[in-house]
Amino acid sequence: MPSYPQTRVLYVDDHDDSREMLCTLLAISQIDVTAVDNARKAVSLMESERFDLYLLETWLPGTDGFELCRILRERTPKTPVVFFSGAAFEADQKRGIEAGACAYVCKPDLDGLMGSITQCVSYAKGVGA
Repeated sequence: MPSYPQTRVLYVDDHDDSREMLCTLLAISQIDVTAVDNARKAVSLMESERFDLYLLETWLPGTDGFELCRILRERTPKTPVVFFSGAAFEADQKRGIEAGACAYVCKPDLDGLMGSITQCVSYAKGVGA
């Protein structure tokens, strides 16, 4: 499994088991992950801390992941956003990219997710994000 030293990820998913599983996977890959269960908490953290990538579920209570993505794009335009969602319809994927995400990975594709994280973070760091 590849290593991602010094990469900080803010992960937003309201499903406890998904958060726990993905936090464990990211930690094994040496990714520093902070996980929250809603958009309000995510925005608060984004305003007080720096992250290398935002990882979002589309289905969130209150503000959904698509709207959260737009908010994050406005406030931190160089930080990549990746969706990791159970919403697997092509229309959902299109909405995610249109909202500003650099990738949209459908659960449970962990290999695709890790590849997208690598690609998006490498690109962002290369352009000085």
